[in-house]
Order: sequence, then structure tokens, then C-alpha cells
Amino acid sequence: MKNMILKRVPILLSAMLILSCSTIKNANNKQKGAVIGASGGAVLGGVIGNNVGNGDNTALGAIIGAVVGGVAGGYIGDRMDRQAERIEDEIPGAEVTRVGEGINVVFNEDAGVYFDTSKSNVKGTSAQTLNKLAGIFREYPKSNVLVEGHTDSAGPEDYNMGLSKQRAESVTNYLIAQGIDAQRFTTKWYGESQPRGDNNTTEGKRKNRRVELAIVASKELKEEAAAKTSK
Repeated sequence: MKNMILKRVPILLSAMLILSCSTIKNANNKQKGAVIGASGGAVLGGVIGNNVGNGDNTALGAIIGAVVGGVAGGYIGDRMDRQAERIEDEIPGAEVTRVGEGINVVFNEDAGVYFDTSKSNVKGTSAQTLNKLAGIFREYPKSNVLVEGHTDSAGPEDYNMGLSKQRAESVTNYLIAQGIDAQRFTTKWYGESQPRGDNNTTEGKRKNRRVELAIVASKELKEEAAAKTSK
């Protein structure tokens, strides 16, 4: 949990500064989720815009776009806290970030899901990681998942776009094959257009060859949150 909590700090602090509410300082995670949701996408967008490195980050953008806000947002955030904890516990190498009412998960060569050069088939350690992730998705059936494929800048741009598509679809299809409802998934790919690291360095290229997930509330969870918090 230490890793996840630290990554939430910039967003929480920004919400505190903008709202200037002393009660936030003593809020628990569920209450903070409600405050962040109530502050709206503009606050989250401003914070995230300064923390995603080069290029737009569409996974984080999807999380911002799914914000419900208010007390219902706090209800959703509480459940996302639990799901994020499970992912961190089961898949220690994954980069897990709680953002507002959703979860951003990044897998790269150092974090559980990787592919052979120019290949897109899931195998070995990657399969084991996705099996664990599928188990968690079964535990939390009221969340939807955006799967994104990304590459480094080595090779032609059009080739990288195609490769990122194949890898993103490979991850989605693997999870569906583990029994996860296909309707929960949206799959997109961006080639080399959204780097997280410097493509001029070996380390930067490793960061850029990744599959990224955005986990957000489904329509059913949003309706449940509204019903539970309206009483």
C-alpha cells in the first residue's frame, strides 16, 4: 500500500489547496475520494497534466472522464481502494496508481507483462500475471477496463502502431479467455505516440514498451453507488 498511497498524494494535496477545507486533512480514504470527485475533472486534469511526462496519457484521461463525484464518488473510490490493494498484493511488479475514482495499472518489461521482440503472444510469466489479474477482476465484476498498447520509437511508426494493437488485443483476449466478460473491455493502441520515458535511453525504451490499464466503475457500480448514498 505504501507505493499506492504515495502516488495519490499530489492529487490529494491539489484538491486540498483548491478547496481550502481543513476537514480534508483528517479525512479517511473514502472521504478523500468524495472530495476529489466533487472537485471535478478540471482539478484532476490539471494535476495529471503535469505528471504524465511526454505525450497525452489517455488511460488517465479515461479515469478522469468517468468521475461521478460527490458522496457516490467516495463510495466508488472506497471499492477502487480495495481493488488496487489486491492488485498490488497479487502482482508486486505492477505500477498501480489510484486516481480519483479509478485505477491506473502499468505493465512493462520489468513489471509482469512483456513480449518477445516483434511478438504479441502472451506466455510464461506474462500469462501468470494475467491469470492473477483475471482472478481479481472476477472478485470485482462491477469495474470496466481500458487496455492500451504502447511501444518505444525503434522501427517505423506504422509498424509500431500495428504492434501495439496486436499486443493490446492479445492481453484483452487472454483475459476474456479466463472468463472475464468481453463487454467490460475497451481496447486501444497508440504505437510510439505516448512515451513515458526517453526513447534515447535503454531505460526509457523499456518504460515505453508497455501495456497500460485504466479501471473505472461500470454503469452497475455507479447505479449502486447512487442508490447506497442517496438514503
